[in-house]
Amino acid sequence: MSASSPAPAPGNDPRFLDAARELGAALAQRGVELVYGGANVGLMGAMANAVLEGGGHVIGVIPRHLLDFEVAHTGIPDLRIVESMHDRKALMAELSDAFVALPGGFGTLEETFEVLTWRQLGLHQKPVVILNAGGYFDALVAFLEHMVKRRLLSPENHALLSVETSIEEMFAALEREATEGGGKWLDRDLT
Repeated sequence: MSASSPAPAPGNDPRFLDAARELGAALAQRGVELVYGGANVGLMGAMANAVLEGGGHVIGVIPRHLLDFEVAHTGIPDLRIVESMHDRKALMAELSDAFVALPGGFGTLEETFEVLTWRQLGLHQKPVVILNAGGYFDALVAFLEHMVKRRLLSPENHALLSVETSIEEMFAALEREATEGGGKWLDRDLT
């Protein structure tokens, strides 16, 4: 058995890469700091580059073992190296004011559902949004609706996740949630 590299790919639909770059540019333009997994590859690497190109600030958090695969983004001034994937997720969650998922694989799904579960359990009140570029998450959205119909997911918990198809809709959802939640999503005090 051979070990495979964890290096992510940008996918086979150019809309995915376009969305990552456009979101990065929008974050930089709005002065929103990006906290992400610290890689220089895939959609997240492209988004980080777009933030940097727009003059924005990026914090990368990468586990030490991924340094062996040479996927760390050495072009970001704030790259934090942690010991494990668990440490990575914990630090990213601590540093983040909201969570946005772009098209991705197992890691994207795992991290999205973990922060969504933490929200369901009341461990945080931060928004969780899927940016459904190119309809990538349509099947997942249908499955979540199936879970509600089968009464294994409550409508209230289903509503903890926003699914948006454009960057403007994503920012609108974040602002809407901040208004309903009683504070600006970027400045939320959760203590």
